[in-house]
Order: sequence, then structure tokens, then C-alpha cells
Amino acid sequence: MPPVRMRGDGRKAKNPKKTLSRLLGYMKRHTAILIICCVCIVISAYASTTGSENIGNLVDDFITPMVESGSTDFTPLLQYLIRIGAIFAVGIVANFLVQFFMVTVSQGTQKQIRDEMFSKMQRLPLRYFDSNTAGNIMSRYTSDIDTLRQMISQSIPQTVSSIVTVVVIFIAMLRSSWILTIVMLFTVTGIMLVTVKVVSKAGKYFVGQQKSLGALNGYVEEMIHGQKVVKVFNHEDACKEEFDKLNDELCKNAYTAGKLTNMMGPVNNNLGYIQYSILAIVGGLLVVMSEGKLLSLGNLLTFLLLSRNFNMPISQISNQINAIVMALAGAERIFELMDEEPEVDNGYVTLVNAEIDSDGNITECPQHTGHWAWRHPHNDGSLTYTELKGEITMNQVDFGYVPEKTVLHDITLYAHPGQKIAFVGATGAGKTTITNLINRFYDIDDGKIRYDGININKIKKSDLRRSLGVVLQETNLFTGTVMENIRYGNLDASDEDCIRAAKLANAHDFIIRLPKGYDTELTSNGTQLSQGQRQLIAIARAAVADPPVMILDEATSSIDTRTEALVQKGMDALMQGRTTFVIAHRLSTVMNSDCIMVLDHGRIIERGTHADLIAEKGTYYQLYTGAFELE
Repeated sequence: MPPVRMRGDGRKAKNPKKTLSRLLGYMKRHTAILIICCVCIVISAYASTTGSENIGNLVDDFITPMVESGSTDFTPLLQYLIRIGAIFAVGIVANFLVQFFMVTVSQGTQKQIRDEMFSKMQRLPLRYFDSNTAGNIMSRYTSDIDTLRQMISQSIPQTVSSIVTVVVIFIAMLRSSWILTIVMLFTVTGIMLVTVKVVSKAGKYFVGQQKSLGALNGYVEEMIHGQKVVKVFNHEDACKEEFDKLNDELCKNAYTAGKLTNMMGPVNNNLGYIQYSILAIVGGLLVVMSEGKLLSLGNLLTFLLLSRNFNMPISQISNQINAIVMALAGAERIFELMDEEPEVDNGYVTLVNAEIDSDGNITECPQHTGHWAWRHPHNDGSLTYTELKGEITMNQVDFGYVPEKTVLHDITLYAHPGQKIAFVGATGAGKTTITNLINRFYDIDDGKIRYDGININKIKKSDLRRSLGVVLQETNLFTGTVMENIRYGNLDASDEDCIRAAKLANAHDFIIRLPKGYDTELTSNGTQLSQGQRQLIAIARAAVADPPVMILDEATSSIDTRTEALVQKGMDALMQGRTTFVIAHRLSTVMNSDCIMVLDHGRIIERGTHADLIAEKGTYYQLYTGAFELE
């Protein structure tokens, strides 16, 4: 099956105003800093405009009179130049403060959004990760967040500064010459029409760029993770071809967006030169024809300087709008993740440490005594306690990952405390799905699942899962030491507890032969270990949790026959006194189960002990004797 891809279709953000408003809401905590920045922006714009105006006064009030009178006293001129320099210096300092403070705002906002994203991701159901690639999710944490950083630290202050500058300069222009201001408005209108046209066309490509980048990151992550499989099946060329398609799509969007954006600078500059020429011609005529009454030479110089300064912020606004459009596209993808429905948990029955006296009375206690109990609050404020024994029943359970396709049909089973229940059957028969339902990774469509007589929908998911030890088919080891990976099963476990669990899983011998023993650093999912060694650490992780119920999903699938014999002894010790659900393709590992259930296409077709099922000479007998294959 080809990888699922998100195409950069170029659609704009669904609701940019709402997205921007929500994004600005994250900046409220920095209100004081933002107010300071706004004041600094006004000061900077005023200083820049005032400096330009004073240059015109410099010509009319100092240079022209000195030329006409032949004076050589440069003291007043020098003093005025120092004044102009001081004004520009104030503007430079104000602009520096804006940039300095906006870094604090952007980094703080970026951290807050990332924290909320990660917190929300921990509460999302498994269905979300089934339908979204890891690379695409990672792209939201990296490139999408980075576009927000650029927008907050650069685009927003630059846009606000440009708008303020345009207003201040426009007022200054009216003071210099209302006639030239009217002429300039006509030329600016043409520049604005061109800018709006280019911005609207470039915006959709920036949106497409972010989407194609997410799809490309997802594909790269998937190929890196499955590199061995790619090489085994000689799919390098096919993968390169698929990558080229995704990369070409990203290149097309990025190239077009960049081309339109980069085109705006030269276009606006050339239109600005045309505007400048028109204003110079009209202004020169006004100076000559009115003999300086309607417009002085200094005022013309001031106006021409202001007109150049007026075009620059307009060009900056158009460039920043493209960056804002791209950032809003990234923000929309981020908020899509944050707006996903979290894992629903309406449970109110909790797991507590308990003491049980000789009469069977249950008392809640702060420390673990080897016993757990379910605390059940009632509407009248009273509490009742039920001892956690590990009795699990499923009654007429139906389930489908999607509503239109049911994968489990009428599943009914009983697991009494301490029993070992095994599931066998072909791949896709529903074995792992059953254990996923016990964990409430997914909620059932119909029927009941009870744990010690309590409907599991009433049990808080965190407490339910704390009572279950799970060894999955796919072993995931985290970056850290071997000791830390084992302790992941119980963060309160001591080093002695972790070593004891490793010995129980028969992992101790190979661990002490590692370069630093239990302090050996594991990286990249423990690639320096063999598959079997990684599986043993996963089993030790489950053992240190010391749960009353165990779920072993192909726990020995990656272990050779010799190691399996060692592990099986540890597993038998681990399962002693615990309710255990075992999924295995190797029938030799489930022969001693209290009950073996044979599944086919989501239905239990046979159940009983190994001896009973052999005697029936049904599907299990045929599997055991090799007449059928599990696959």
C-alpha cells in the first residue's frame, strides 16, 4: 500500500481571523512588554519622520541663507546637525528595544504553545496516531512553530511599525505639501493594487508549502524507520520516486511562493522610482512657478525623502503579509492538533493501596502493602471498596475500528483470578484487538467488559492501566540507561527492584555483560541490542510494575528457542498468581494455559484446555499438528 500523503492543495486557512485572534491570545501574558514595544514603535516612527523633516528645514533655514549671505559661521549648522543626529539615535534605540523585547515574547509564546501541544498529544486517543504519521506530527512541532516564531518576533512588530510609520509620514506629508500629497495618493493606489494582487496569489502557495512540508517529513520519517524493510525488498528506487513526487510538490509550492514574494521588492522599488520622478517633476514645477510660495526647495526635499520612506513600509507590509499567511497556515495545523477530541475518560472508580484483615475488611492506606482495591464513590458521599483480584469478563462484545466494519463479533470470555488465558489464531483474527479493549485503548461498540465485577467504563483509565502489565509485540526503548528503561514500568522502583525484575525475566546475565552494565546508554530504540535483548528488557519493565494482571502480546516472538526456554521460566514466575492474557503464534508457549481460545475472523470458534482442544480435533488440533498454518 502506498504511504498516505497530505497534498499541498493550496487552500487558504479556513478562518484566518479566528486563527490570528487565538494566536494573539497566547501573547496576553506579555501585555506589559507589548505596550512598551508599541510605545517604542511610535517613538521610532516619529524620530524617523522628524529627522527627515528637519533635513528640509536644514536647507531652508541654514544652508540657503548661508549661501545667499556668504556666511562662514558653521556653529548654528553644526548644532542643528547634532540635534538631527540625536533624534535619529533615539529612533535607533527605540527600534533596538522593540527587537529585544519581541524575542522574549516570541520565545515565551513558542514555549507555551509547544507545552500545550505536547500535553494535548499525551491525552489523544490511539485513533489519532493511527491516522497521522509521526513525521507529519513532528512537522507541527518544528517548521510550523518556527513560522510562528518568525511572525511574532519579526512580522507582527514590522507590520505594526510600518503602519504607524505610514500614518506619521502621511501627516508629515500633508504639512509639507497637500498638493504633492494628492499626487502621491494616485501613484500609491497603483502600487497597492499590484501588491494586493501578488500577495493574494502568493498566500495560497505558502499554505501549500506548509502542508507539503508536513507530508514530506512524514514520508522521510517513515522511510528512515523502515529502512531495513526497504533494502530487503529492493524498494530503493520506488522510494526515491515517491520522495521525488513529494519533494517536487514542495519545491513547486516553495518556488512559486518565493518567486512571487521576491518579485514584489523589485516591482515596488521600480514603481517607487516612477513615483519619485513624478513627484520631483511636479514639485519642481511648483517651486519654480510659485517662486517658493506654494512649495519651498527645502519642503520639496523633505517631501521627496518622506515619499521614499512612505513606500518602504508599504513594501515591508506586503512582504510581512506573506510571512503572516504562512504562519497562520502553520498555526491552523497546530490548532488542529490542539482541537482534536481528547481521550474520553468518564471513570470515577480509582485504584488505591489497601490493607485487608482476616475478616476481609478493606482499609485504604498510603503505602503499598501488596494489595490493591477499587475505591467506588457513591452519590450519597459514601465509599465502598472492592478487592482487586484480577477477574475479567467480556460479555457479547462487538467492536470495529471504523463504524462500518466490525472486527470482533459477540466475544464472551471469563478470566478468573490467577488464570492464564491464551489467544491463538491467524493474523488479523482479533487477538491483539481484544487486549486493546481490556486496556481501553479503544472503546467497545456493544456488550460489557467487567473487571472484578465493575464495568471498565466506570474505572478511570489511568488506574485501569496501572493495574495491567503489558508486553507489546513492538518493543520501544527510550533514550537513557538500561536501568531507566526498566524503571519506566514503575518510576518509584529502586535499583534493587529493577535488578530483581531483570533477573526474573532472565535479562540480568546479558545486561551485566554490557559495557557499563545497567548504566549503559541506549539510543535510537536500543539499536545496539539484539531484538531478543530488547524484548527481555521490555519483559523486565513489565515485571517491575508488579501488576495483578498481565497481557503478553507475542512477548517471546523475537527470542530464539534457547532464550525462549529461559524466558519462559521467568514468565511462569512472573505470571504466578496473576491473571494473564497471552497471545502467541508458538503454540508451545500456551500449552499450559488454563483456557485456550481460538479466534477466526473476530469470533471465538473454540475454547478449552490444550488437552480438550486436541481431543476435539478441530481447528486447534490442525494448527498444533501443522495441518493449518497460523498465517
